[in-house]
Amino acid sequence: MDPIAAFMKKEQKEKLDRYRILNEFARKGQILFTGSSLMEQFPIHELLMDEGMDCLIYNRGIGGFTTDDMLKNMQEQIYGTEPSKIFINIGTNDMGKPDYTLERLIENYKKVLEQIKEQLPETEVYMMAYYPVNEVDKKAVLPDAEWVKHMFDNRNNANIRLANQAVKQLAETMGYHYIDVNEGLYDENGRLKKEFTLEGVHMYANGYRVVLRNMKKYL
Repeated sequence: MDPIAAFMKKEQKEKLDRYRILNEFARKGQILFTGSSLMEQFPIHELLMDEGMDCLIYNRGIGGFTTDDMLKNMQEQIYGTEPSKIFINIGTNDMGKPDYTLERLIENYKKVLEQIKEQLPETEVYMMAYYPVNEVDKKAVLPDAEWVKHMFDNRNNANIRLANQAVKQLAETMGYHYIDVNEGLYDENGRLKKEFTLEGVHMYANGYRVVLRNMKKYL
C-alpha cells in the first residue's frame, strides 16, 4: 500500500473509532448525515447557527469511503445513532475508481438501503443527488500527481447525471426519498461554480449554505 493510501486508511479507522464512542452518547431519534467526504465536510453545525435553525444533526461522513466501505461499517455510520431521518450521500468515490460501473454502485447502494430498512424500519431515508463537479476551472490548482490526472475520468458531470437518475429510480423502488438540493450550485455550463469549490469536487461553506437552504424543507 502506498503511503498516501496507508495514511487515509489510518485516518478512516480513527474516525470510525471516534464515531463508535460518540454514538454511545447520541440522542436517539435525531437527524443523521452520512456518506463520504462530501458529507463529512458539510459544516452543518455552523450553518445551522447561521440560519437560526434549531436542529440536532449528527454527521457520520468519512472521507474516501465508497459504498463497499459503508457496507462494512453500518453500525458506526448509520445504526449507532438510531436516527429518525437519514440524509445519505455515498457513491462519488465509487465513480472515482478506474473500474467504476453504475451497475456496481447501484447494487451496493441497494444493499445499504435494504439493511437500513431491516435494522431501522421506521426511519425516513433521504437519498441526496450527487453534486456537480468542475473539472475545468480548478484543475490548475491541483498538484501534478498521477491520481489528479485521472480524477475526473469517471467522476464527471455526464456520469453524475446518469447516477442521479439511477439513484432516483432506486429510491422509488425502495420507498425512500430522492432529493435534488443542487439548485444554485451550477454555473452557466452546468458545472459546479468555481467560487464554491476547492479543487472541482469538494465545496467551501458557501456551497454548502446553498445546499442547506435547499434542504430546509426536509429537515
